[in-house]
Amino acid sequence: MASHEHGTMDISAHERTFAGFLKVCVGVATVSAAILIFLAFVGT
Repeated sequence: MASHEHGTMDISAHERTFAGFLKVCVGVATVSAAILIFLAFVGT
């Protein structure tokens, strides 16, 4: 069995995926807040 050294794993794909996930979350939160503010002004 090959030995493993702590901290040597390549996690660049994981970091890109997580960054994309955060961008989507921020986008959804921004759109949701904008919709709520719009509905507050319209008065529905």
